[in-house]
Amino acid sequence: MTGRSDAIGPEPTRQRLARQIRGAQAYQDGLSAEEAVCSACIKAGWSILLKRARTRRGEIDIVMRKGSLICFVEVKKRKTLRGATECLTIAQQRRLYRAAECLLAAYPHWSYEELRFDLIAVDEQNALYWVRDIIRQM
Repeated sequence: MTGRSDAIGPEPTRQRLARQIRGAQAYQDGLSAEEAVCSACIKAGWSILLKRARTRRGEIDIVMRKGSLICFVEVKKRKTLRGATECLTIAQQRRLYRAAECLLAAYPHWSYEELRFDLIAVDEQNALYWVRDIIRQM
């Protein structure tokens, strides 16, 4: 071993700690955004069926109902609303669709006439922007 600082090995402690702090903050920001979205949806007359619904195919942030419509919601928080609305990838859309299939199989008593996938964007000032029907067909 030469003692060179650029040798392959464990990440320096300070960098690892900084990354962990950023990750913990992002996680808390996500939880806060999801709670803000739930509150806004409840005020708009929606019933929350599930939050952070995990399946073997992925997680859906919020599942909610209004009348005969069940809506699967992905919450994205970024610095700007535009950044949040543009960050849902095709792979994430597929994951949401497949996770929804798992949830519908797991909850056969849910009755509905319509299903929808929405994205609710949250910016750093906690403003919300609702994009309805973001996934049409897979």
